Amino acid sequence: MTALVLELRQGDLMILNGTPIRFRTKSRIELTEKANFLFGKQILRPDDANSPARRIYFAFQTVYIGTDAERAVALETAQGLVAEFKSATTSNLAREILDTAMACASSGRYYDALKLARRIMNHETAVLQANQ
Repeated sequence: MTALVLELRQGDLMILNGTPIRFRTKSRIELTEKANFLFGKQILRPDDANSPARRIYFAFQTVYIGTDAERAVALETAQGLVAEFKSATTSNLAREILDTAMACASSGRYYDALKLARRIMNHETAVLQANQ
């Protein structure tokens, strides 16, 4: 694996293999092995999971960065939330994206599922803004 170098600012938060890390100073880190991590705007706090798409994203986030026990529960939660969203939406594209996200998560491609969930959050935001 090629090393990945990340530059983080003072106060940035990163979750690395399930552990939250807050940087007290500007830092540059190098990941030399595979790791599950999120930082900055990728991290959704539990309080911000306040819409159907955001709850799906948060479930996939937990699948990606949680412990093995948390991952199993979050994957089950994601399945239920995805089924609810699919039954409520009129968008075939959103349904297809969610099906792909579930397939990714079920096959261990958790970060791919998370990226697709972000697309659903953006879709939900666009739909809500169009209806205002």
